[in-house]
Amino acid sequence: MNKTEENLLKSVIDEAEIKADALSTRINGKLINKKTNEYIDIQPKTTQNGLDIYIKENTKFGIIHLPVIISQSGLKEVVYNDFYIGKNSNVIVLAGCGIHNDLHEDSSHDGIHRFYLEENSKVKYIEKHIGMGKGEKSINPITEIYLKKGSQMNINTTQISGVNNSNRITKAFLEEDTNLEVIEKILTANKEYAKTNFYIELNVNNSRTHIISRSVATDESVQEFYSDIVGKSKCFAHVECDAILKDKGNVLAVPKIEAKNIEANLIHEATIGKIAGEQLIKLMSMGLTEKEAEEAIIRGFLK
Repeated sequence: MNKTEENLLKSVIDEAEIKADALSTRINGKLINKKTNEYIDIQPKTTQNGLDIYIKENTKFGIIHLPVIISQSGLKEVVYNDFYIGKNSNVIVLAGCGIHNDLHEDSSHDGIHRFYLEENSKVKYIEKHIGMGKGEKSINPITEIYLKKGSQMNINTTQISGVNNSNRITKAFLEEDTNLEVIEKILTANKEYAKTNFYIELNVNNSRTHIISRSVATDESVQEFYSDIVGKSKCFAHVECDAILKDKGNVLAVPKIEAKNIEANLIHEATIGKIAGEQLIKLMSMGLTEKEAEEAIIRGFLK
């Protein structure tokens, strides 16, 4: 692993998160290391490029790392990872992708992750994306989630500036007494483009979801947010889309909520605006320059 790859790896996996019970690291399309234990197994797929990850029943506090690094210009890969979470299990999955590209050829990573949660299982999924270099970089994550009775999933996904194009798709299908929480944070700059699309079905009684999207569009970058929430039962859904514009940034938010049951409670909120002047004044009165104050506000918003 060279210095560039080491820096990318540190960017997508925090130092505090290095300890793992199971691990699979890919660099430039190749598996460089793998670690498993008696509760968590990782097997390469035989018909597709990707992995099958099996978590046994009653696994407690398992930590799985799945970082992907691309430093080879022109490399375009598609990876399929399927997670099978046993009953009563509780695991954390850390999945990050970093791309460095300084040449004229486009580089991209499309990660298709499918989660199958059995009854009363819990998953915390942390995903970080970063791009470096002057060449074109695309990251297109697709996440599919299937929650069985009593299961819960918490997703925290972050994309900071440097990714030229991204199309982020999340689909979820919730059964009885399930809960899906998502916090999405996206920062775009220059002429970058990021699109997010959520499709959530709340199919059985007492299913719940809470989606929070926080985005900052600076320079001439463009972001689009789409959400399609379908309530087919006694359920609750709350979608928040909050965005800050700076320079000539552009943000589009398109909500859709569809109730197919009289007891479906579906809420959507969207707020788009510039950095508040009173926030700048307060920070500048503390000795910060206007630029430093703006950066501090953006960091706090995306924290």
